[in-house]
Amino acid sequence: MPEEVLFKSESDQSQEEIAAYLRRVADKLEQGDAITLKSGSESVTMEPPARPTFEVKAEREGPTNGPGELSIEFELEWDENGSEGDGEGGQLEIE
Repeated sequence: MPEEVLFKSESDQSQEEIAAYLRRVADKLEQGDAITLKSGSESVTMEPPARPTFEVKAEREGPTNGPGELSIEFELEWDENGSEGDGEGGQLEIE
């Protein structure tokens, strides 16, 4: 299925700034509110269902024998038709 990017923002942030963004998203999810992302003149509002699929990835990109780029990605996923995720897998733990 082709991917259409509806919104993208990428910038260097302090750990504290990133934590504040994640807290705002967490608060919106906990309250069942829509999430609006804004950057300059671009914005998108999305309404995650009560049980979206939650995907967490830790990745390393780059040559196998040299330094690369590390990332942690958090993704919420759901069908546009309103059906909720049915993600399979073990219980996620963050320590």
